[in-house]
Amino acid sequence: MSFRVQPSPPVRPNRCQLFGPGSRPAIFEKMAASAADVINLDLEDSVAPDDKPQARKNIIEAIDDIDWGTKTLSVRINGLDTPFWYRDVVDVLEQAGDRIDQIMIPKVGNAADIYAVDALVTGIEAAKGRTKPITLEVIIETAAGIAHVEEIAAASPRLAAMSLGAADFAASMGMQTTGIGGTQENYYMIREGQKYWPDPWHWAQTAIVAACRTHGVLPVDGPFGDFSDDAGFEAQARRSATLGMVGKWAIHPKQVALANMVFTPSQEQILEAREILAAMEEAKSSGAGAAVYKGRLVDLASVRQAEVIVRQSEMISG
Repeated sequence: MSFRVQPSPPVRPNRCQLFGPGSRPAIFEKMAASAADVINLDLEDSVAPDDKPQARKNIIEAIDDIDWGTKTLSVRINGLDTPFWYRDVVDVLEQAGDRIDQIMIPKVGNAADIYAVDALVTGIEAAKGRTKPITLEVIIETAAGIAHVEEIAAASPRLAAMSLGAADFAASMGMQTTGIGGTQENYYMIREGQKYWPDPWHWAQTAIVAACRTHGVLPVDGPFGDFSDDAGFEAQARRSATLGMVGKWAIHPKQVALANMVFTPSQEQILEAREILAAMEEAKSSGAGAAVYKGRLVDLASVRQAEVIVRQSEMISG
């Protein structure tokens, strides 16, 4: 291990982030009653420019009036290249109560973007006497964002989570696709006359996970656009979980259960992890540095892997 130990990410359930436009306050109660761990009230892409002032008012009222339970409550502001973002931050933090937990910043391109929002949030907290610090989450959805992903992950102690926004990312990269996440029809290999579809998002997700784990930030997979394709959503979610991501967005309520299922360790996984830990404890008591579990070698690296699963299950159940 490096002399500089990786910091731990925030300890909170983040299996599913459910999004809803601020221009549709009628759905806020349903979002609050859902099984999502995180609620993202949106002021950006899902809200038309003329509707943004009213959407902002809707969200401010909902933050105070609706019982959000123990969910992480986040507001996605508009991009820093628009005339809307500063008013999103100022109005929400000056006019809403302390129930809001987080601000989501879209299309982040470098650490300076985080600094700008952080400075504004810090000033408002001091001026208004807010006692609960606001955390930040960011979306990597541009070529600049992925190029600077590590400096972004290290940009602020407020930063709690980072997501991949596949649609805008694809546009920024010049990718020839209109799909939002998942398998892309023309991204394939041929072997012995058969087509095989690899994952076009794998490299970007891996870069995000590495940056997040280095700097104590939660890595989250973004949207899967075809909400009629449950199997496709589950497949992408399982790939993301295997790579180290802790959750996934839901752009439709039916995706919440799928995300929770994938990012909650199964009873079989938990049992195996605990058995590995027990096998290593037995080996350690006899002076051995490794053990054999179900015909395979397990050692201290296996312990660290098993501990990830056990800690995750305990955090979710707790």
